[in-house]
Amino acid sequence: MMETIVFDIGETLVRDDRHWAAWADWLGVPPHTVSALVGAAVVQGRDSADALRILRPDMDVTEAYHARAAAGRGEHLDEKDLYPDVRPALAELRALGLRIVIAGNRTARAGELLRALDLPADLVVTSEEWGVTKPDPRFFERVLEVSEAAPHATLYVGDHPADDLFPAKASGLQAAHIRRGAYGHWWADHPDVRETADWRINALTDLPALLNEANRPRRTIRSVPSGA
Repeated sequence: MMETIVFDIGETLVRDDRHWAAWADWLGVPPHTVSALVGAAVVQGRDSADALRILRPDMDVTEAYHARAAAGRGEHLDEKDLYPDVRPALAELRALGLRIVIAGNRTARAGELLRALDLPADLVVTSEEWGVTKPDPRFFERVLEVSEAAPHATLYVGDHPADDLFPAKASGLQAAHIRRGAYGHWWADHPDVRETADWRINALTDLPALLNEANRPRRTIRSVPSGA
């Protein structure tokens, strides 16, 4: 029986449009240039941040992030960055008695901004706050610590096969792959994704019915002794 659902952040709960547009503005290039390079990285199975390194090979992305913040052009995240199915899906899952955790690769600032949105979740935490980033197995060890459930009773939901699906399964968790964002759409029908994912969904609102069915007690059919 599933007890805890853990959600990735970027392109699972949060749209990355503004994230990449802000980088394009900082680097002085058109947004579609960054989007095209992110798409190329996705198709090649590379880190999407490689798009920034292609544009500025000598740039330290972390240093540039802090420079943006110091210039008053740092990270922003509010209600309009959420996918529209986030609140209804999380609320319905919580109503089923499931523990809801949000844990993904994001900055500490993103964690603060997400918590300020008061989502229907029991815990919101980011990789920077934990000091470990997916797909490092230690990230999923932390996931299991906060899930308050056994691995087989914990479901990790994400869009990225290499960062979410495969390491979650390798750590013993159940895993759902969502067809959302560049990684989610491009890799959704890859044989490894199809074989590995316990569920493959198109929207977060698919989850309540799937989990309600999975958690439904199975009827036991008793055999009647011969001659009874």
